[in-house]
Amino acid sequence: MYFVYILQSKQDESFYIGMTADLKKRFAEHNNGRSKYSATKKPFKIAWYGCFETKKKALDFERYLKSSSGFAFRNKHLI
Repeated sequence: MYFVYILQSKQDESFYIGMTADLKKRFAEHNNGRSKYSATKKPFKIAWYGCFETKKKALDFERYLKSSSGFAFRNKHLI
């Protein structure tokens, strides 16, 4: 199983979108500053996550959420 997740920074309320096979481990990495792109925004809370059977479906949905129409979908339906 693969997870697409949206984290929200407790520092400035910004969002981070990612994909992983191990959500607990990845969440801990973000909050411990071991993620290059989100280290300056920690700590985080999980705002939303979804589970997908295949890596391709998860990557496709992650890519969609990072697009302009996915941004609108995220704001209207997920958070």
